[in-house]
Amino acid sequence: MTDIGWIDAVLTNARPQAIGALLRYFRDLDTAEEAFQEACLRALKRWPVNGPPNDPVAWLILVARNVALDEVRRNSRLQELPSDDVISNTDDAETPLAEKLDNSQYRDDVLRLLFICCHPELPATQQIALALRVVCGLSVREIARAFLVTEAAMEQRITRAKRRVGTADVPFETPGAAQRAERLSTVAAMVYLLFNEGYSASGGEVHLRAPLCEEAIRLARLMLQLFAGESELMGLAALLLLQHARAPARLDKAGEIVLLEMQDRSLWNRDMITEGLALVDAALRMRQLGPYQVQAAIAATHAQAPRFEDTDWSEIDRLYAVLETLQPSPVVTLNRAVAVSKVHGPAAALAMVEPLADALAGYFHFHGARGALLLQLERKAEARLAFDRALSLANTAAEAAHIRAHLDRLIEGSQAEDAQKPRRKTSPHNS
Repeated sequence: MTDIGWIDAVLTNARPQAIGALLRYFRDLDTAEEAFQEACLRALKRWPVNGPPNDPVAWLILVARNVALDEVRRNSRLQELPSDDVISNTDDAETPLAEKLDNSQYRDDVLRLLFICCHPELPATQQIALALRVVCGLSVREIARAFLVTEAAMEQRITRAKRRVGTADVPFETPGAAQRAERLSTVAAMVYLLFNEGYSASGGEVHLRAPLCEEAIRLARLMLQLFAGESELMGLAALLLLQHARAPARLDKAGEIVLLEMQDRSLWNRDMITEGLALVDAALRMRQLGPYQVQAAIAATHAQAPRFEDTDWSEIDRLYAVLETLQPSPVVTLNRAVAVSKVHGPAAALAMVEPLADALAGYFHFHGARGALLLQLERKAEARLAFDRALSLANTAAEAAHIRAHLDRLIEGSQAEDAQKPRRKTSPHNS
């Protein structure tokens, strides 16, 4: 069977620009998505036989445009067809995004699409969810996991957002400079969630989805180029770079998770770390502290430690305390507890974790971290229950394998202890 994995990668990477161009042309999200999907189906049929076109993005845009125009004609809609000059020509579609940044008309379809999805007419949660679905093509399940809600609830949220964009007279033109600045925080949040989905996938056999991380980094860099001097955008870009720099060491050859303390730091991407550290330093010197900058500073502290044993956990604990003030959440507290365990011991950390049980009942990492702390405290029966719960919530094969390894060690330890216990002599009355 012919391997068509490369086509899937091309289609995924092409989606933001293609959807953006189609939306600019048809001014309807559903039409843009449906036309792009049909173009993808045709690509899957044609490209394995004929090979990819010279520019896949331009090919997809033009095929999807023709598909949608045919559908419009068949439905005999009352509205007039868009004029040919509404959509950029093939040459424009083939121009790399980075080369469009100096265009006075701000013709970057990807960022235009982001800003439309993140329009202030939509509630913040709908803005981010819609952008993740439409721009990035994440599944409803993947987005639901990012928000810690059910798939049904997320499906309703996205549907409402699309309906609102279609009925609330949301303008499809690129917003002006002042409006763009207002929406930066929401767009940044979308990029951050996109990166997280790649960093720790919400399902499937693959734990790390590098293309999503790389797409998030690309978008963060583009935003930083467009809005130079924004300290939180510097912090966001730095955070993503410093986190993704560890990607080569995060999984072993079998695809199983390698914890930070066991990672081969020589595999870390030093170029990304250098770029990230420079951005952190520049952002913090601006003295306009925000959550992304603090998270980037935490990642920088890890990146600067030659060995795990050299990690400045006191500084990480301090930074998480600052982050709790700026952006309080159960997940932030859970992450801080890990640092506290290194500074003050597992008992102090567990005291921070236990009150989070209700808020994070369905969160894989909560039960995994709690199990690890209980294990350090020799509370093995409770640790096993926590690991069992984590296993039931594992989203990827790598997460499941990681928890099974904990459980296997627990079982082996219990068996070894039983073997060392003196055996009681059998009494005739017990035979």
